Amino acid sequence: MRDPPVTTEQTIRPATPRLTQLDLLESEAIHIFREVTAECERPVLLFSGGKDSVVMLHLAAKAFWPAPMPFPVMHVDTGHNFPEVLDFRDAAVERLGLRLVVEKVQDWIDDGRLAERADGTRNPLQTQPLLEGIAKGRFDAVYGGGRRDEEKARAKERIVSLRDGFGQWDPRNQRPELWNLYNARHRPGEHVRVFPLSNWTELDVWRYIEREQIELPSIYYAHDRQVFRRDGMWLPVGPVTEPRDGEQVVTRHVRYRTVGDMSCTGAVESDADNVHDVVVEVAATTLTERGATRADDRISEAAMEDRKKEGYF
Repeated sequence: MRDPPVTTEQTIRPATPRLTQLDLLESEAIHIFREVTAECERPVLLFSGGKDSVVMLHLAAKAFWPAPMPFPVMHVDTGHNFPEVLDFRDAAVERLGLRLVVEKVQDWIDDGRLAERADGTRNPLQTQPLLEGIAKGRFDAVYGGGRRDEEKARAKERIVSLRDGFGQWDPRNQRPELWNLYNARHRPGEHVRVFPLSNWTELDVWRYIEREQIELPSIYYAHDRQVFRRDGMWLPVGPVTEPRDGEQVVTRHVRYRTVGDMSCTGAVESDADNVHDVVVEVAATTLTERGATRADDRISEAAMEDRKKEGYF
């Protein structure tokens, strides 16, 4: 059997360029931003200055370029944040001309609505200020940088995930997501959490940061820091993280894989002082970033899921 004749048009048509994995992930995330923003009235993007939220900000800016981002950003400040990260947050917001909403855990402690925890960490205390900020802003779609590869409770989340009138999540009652159809419908008082990076891995994020030449807070790269060992992690020496009796302060060459509350976020020893070396390091590691560096996830087997049910992001 002869091959069908080749037309002139076929011979001169250029081959369709093949999309890379990063192209596909970027395209999906931008699609999610555009779809949900079109469906909802008052979206907001959670922005802490951490690498995932920085990538989210970059994708959101791309999604609506050349128009400005059509929603504000919000940060729940625990009062234990790394100063380098807060400086980066403020600079990024000013550069893009965004409106920043800050909810402070310290305000809730000062007026007695929350009490300091015995272990000194404040990550679990973020939930109520977050829900208060969502209610005050009447936000109905809250973009977060959670990824399924971070932790098993986050692996259960849909990309668009409903929260009830109390901000709570029910992992047993989630909507199906078929192909790229997302259901952002909600009743007054309810809202949806939206996770455009759900299908990304930590390595995808770092490869994208390298490809797009995205700037990050300096503590993501290796540097000398005074630290002490606790529960298998290197915690930084500082006003909210004092070593206990018997804990020796040493100087180590470290970097951070995640930049949450200082009192429960550990550093990892590393020589990766640039983005390419971090990509190589992340590709070779066998520990997830939260498993390696977050004490708050070790409180119990279901620590993250319990917090998410109450309204944590």
